[in-house]
Amino acid sequence: MIWPFVRDILVAGDTYVVDADMSEESARHWWMRPVGDGTTLVATDGDGTIMGTAELCRNHGGPGAHIANASFMVDPAHGRKGVGRALVAAVIDACRADGYLGIQFNAVAETNRHAVRLYQDLGFTILATVPNGFRHPSEGLVGLHVMYLDLT
Repeated sequence: MIWPFVRDILVAGDTYVVDADMSEESARHWWMRPVGDGTTLVATDGDGTIMGTAELCRNHGGPGAHIANASFMVDPAHGRKGVGRALVAAVIDACRADGYLGIQFNAVAETNRHAVRLYQDLGFTILATVPNGFRHPSEGLVGLHVMYLDLT
């Protein structure tokens, strides 16, 4: 079950550009897309405990449908164990297998430094930063990165 850590991450309000008070049902519709509309992955340990999750889908339809979008959440209890890196690598592999030509992240808070560094380590570049695009709960207005990985 991912809801307990998803709820905690959303309530923290320091990484996602969604309402922190999203209900479990709304979060399920947001994260777990209908079959054929995207993919949801989970990372588990040897005992089946869910350590993190990722979702991927088309970033846009029509002429932009060849570029993917993805999001990631790691249960804070399992942070610093390589779960995020494994999920990002799995998403990159899945996107290549599905024929996507690139992956675009539309909104990465610049204060989410661990994620930004991980994405850059795996080949993503920052295309642009929207000044004051994210209202961080403790750091105030901070930049919001648009990041991209070319899969060609």
